[in-house]
Amino acid sequence: MPLRVPRHRVDPHAVWLWVGEGVLSTAFLAAAAVAARLLAPADLSGWLRTLLELAPWLVIPLGALLIVVEPLWRYRVHRWEVTDQAVYTREGWLTRTWRIVPIARIQTVDTTRGPVQQLLGLATVIVRTASHAGSTDVQHLNGGIADAVAHDLALRANAVRDEVT
Repeated sequence: MPLRVPRHRVDPHAVWLWVGEGVLSTAFLAAAAVAARLLAPADLSGWLRTLLELAPWLVIPLGALLIVVEPLWRYRVHRWEVTDQAVYTREGWLTRTWRIVPIARIQTVDTTRGPVQQLLGLATVIVRTASHAGSTDVQHLNGGIADAVAHDLALRANAVRDEVT
């Protein structure tokens, strides 16, 4: 099975999930930067004092990266595909992870929906093999598509298993 770019993108609503994660991360970083600056001892000097004074301002470009750039980049990178032979996934925004799970190796297929995923109508298909390293998750699919993919994969894996035994 050759390594190739999977055909399907995740659901566009995944961008809003990643934007929300970026907003929460940025708010936490901003609060930590402001708190560190306010709680710093008055006699603190040198490079540490300069860093604490700049920290709240450094959160602005970092926040733009987390709220705007990361979600759009992840949407561009995250892909998935199911073929007759395997499940292909590609994910990541700084480090890319490619996975190929042969249908014959699949032992269980599940779907999950976290609270935010439920609000956005998304779900994750979890494909497990006997080896945890050979497993993969197809994250942030439309809920109906995720259910259909999970059902189809379970049927395919069962048919392959029946052929082998």
